[in-house]
Amino acid sequence: MQNKLLGEIITEIAGEQSKGILELLENKRDVNEFLIAKKLKLTINQVRNIFYKLANFGLVSFIRKKEKKKGWYTYFWTLNILKVLDLLEKRLEKEIESLKQQLKSRETRRFYLCKTCKTEVGEENALLHNFVCGECGEVYELNEDKKILELLKSRIARLQKQREEILQEMVLCKELELKKAEKEVKKKKGKTKTAKKKGKISKTKLKSKVKKKKKK
Repeated sequence: MQNKLLGEIITEIAGEQSKGILELLENKRDVNEFLIAKKLKLTINQVRNIFYKLANFGLVSFIRKKEKKKGWYTYFWTLNILKVLDLLEKRLEKEIESLKQQLKSRETRRFYLCKTCKTEVGEENALLHNFVCGECGEVYELNEDKKILELLKSRIARLQKQREEILQEMVLCKELELKKAEKEVKKKKGKTKTAKKKGKISKTKLKSKVKKKKKK
């Protein structure tokens, strides 16, 4: 369900041609654009247009490499899953708030139904027209359909559960990013130490050579 929602957001932003992008980039880094074009059966320009749209929302990042012989650039794309999750979480939050307002309105106000036209109006609108439908002239009836309340509550509960799952996944993503950053720092420190050791060894060798020359 979550991957479906993430895919829907990507498709909404970048169009129908972007279907399948999530599967190709999920849990991967620096994916060659030519491979993506081949998998999606698109041209390189079409693929780049998709990614430019996604990049406008910060959903993807890229590195590019220049081919020595022909001189053109090849792009390698990475999905910013944390940003995609954040966008999805905000949309769910907005939808939940809208549904809560509808539920509150249903619980505190009266609604009337024209059974002929199947149209529903609030009490103010019904009163304005003397409780008579402006389309067919039938008298409005009080709509006390409890199923609507049940459906709203059920949908709110489902979306809240999805939002909680996404928030948990966002925490995990942040933890993974932090661990990766720590590893990179350790690697850099390791390389610096190795370089210093090599520098010390070369200096020691140079000193020993100088001493040998002086003895001669």
